[in-house]
Amino acid sequence: MVEELRSALSHREVPMVEPEAVARIRGLRAAGWGAKRIARELEMRRNTIRRYLKGGESAEVQVRPGARQLDDGERRRAEELFAGEAAGNAVVVRELLMARGVAASVRTIQRAVCEKRQRLRAEALATVRYETGPGEQTQADFGEKKVWIADVQVKVFFLVAVLGYSRRIFVRAMLSERQGEWLSGLAAAFRHFGGVTRTLLVDNAGALVLRHDRRRRVLTFTSGFEAFCHDWGIQARACAPYRAQTKGKTESGVGYVKGNALAARRFSSLEELQSHLLDWSLKADERTHGTTGEKPRERFEKERASLGALPERDVVVPSRRLLRRVASDALVDVDTARYSVPHGLVKEDLDGLSRFHPERRAARSRPRAKETKSASASRLCPARTSRIQARSSRRRTTCGFPRPRGLDTSSTTPNRATRISRSLISGDSRSRSSIPMRCP
Repeated sequence: MVEELRSALSHREVPMVEPEAVARIRGLRAAGWGAKRIARELEMRRNTIRRYLKGGESAEVQVRPGARQLDDGERRRAEELFAGEAAGNAVVVRELLMARGVAASVRTIQRAVCEKRQRLRAEALATVRYETGPGEQTQADFGEKKVWIADVQVKVFFLVAVLGYSRRIFVRAMLSERQGEWLSGLAAAFRHFGGVTRTLLVDNAGALVLRHDRRRRVLTFTSGFEAFCHDWGIQARACAPYRAQTKGKTESGVGYVKGNALAARRFSSLEELQSHLLDWSLKADERTHGTTGEKPRERFEKERASLGALPERDVVVPSRRLLRRVASDALVDVDTARYSVPHGLVKEDLDGLSRFHPERRAARSRPRAKETKSASASRLCPARTSRIQARSSRRRTTCGFPRPRGLDTSSTTPNRATRISRSLISGDSRSRSSIPMRCP
């Protein structure tokens, strides 16, 4: 049976010659021309001329082999294998059918399961639009785009927050996508909306989500994000991994910001960009939304009363949890700045809280006039300061260092490097020895 199938598939279609050309071939033959001369005159192959001369009228009829088709029973069996054991692979279906004595080509199998394939694909892609009630949900996501700022092309990250019911939008530009930027952007969005929703739907960003096991439905947020949601009285949720359409409202909002708000515009400063995005957000709330058919600003009036109150205590200093392993030189790396810790912590994992104070960083970048050159240098390089204090602490304390014989250190005050290591290990956010984000 396989040989018969191969012989049936070996037939190929014969290119058809125009009837005028066939009539001319016969006229030249009646005039005494040979096949070679006719082929040269008509620019055809000599075998084609001979076939039409020998075949007569039967050569003018083109016979095409019929396509192989499965009967009803074979077709049902192919569809069952396609949806089951073959897992949507027509080649595997062909092999399974051949093992059962049914010979067919891969193309024949593909034609037989074409309708089944389309139905399975439609079932996998079909979704139902999920609408939320007033004050129920806020969707937030980050996007990025290169923008010209002060004649320099800069990669700008922007947070897009959309109210699920009214579709009001808020956009804020930033220079990074860390936890501090996430929290400050969300706080600004809620203040812009004048209240908080009951739930917040975000992406599986590393700054917010530590682990998301889709199979076991286990979701673990970072401690900083959990504390933020607790302070603001909001329940956080994360969309399923690799399923961005779960938060389609903000996904379309990111594309809308890229193509409409930013486009190829140029800005003189980051402050001008922020002001432009705020004005653009207010204008976008006045457009007629394509899905709801209403203006977000008018629809928001129905949602305003359902929003929760803003917290009295706002987030003042952005912070993020740091997980670092001490290198063999007793240094930890935090945003390109290296900080010294006692050498007894080498190869240990440290957990600490990093805080960012923009005004303090600006002050540190300008040394005081009364300071000496060495003192100002030590202020500008925290790694050097920590090493100097660590060396001097060997004569005062034994925390992290071998205990000298006969030395009583029970009343000794730990140095700054020791306090840093202790706050990193304990994770105490109230410690005043928090490591700065970056060396100025």
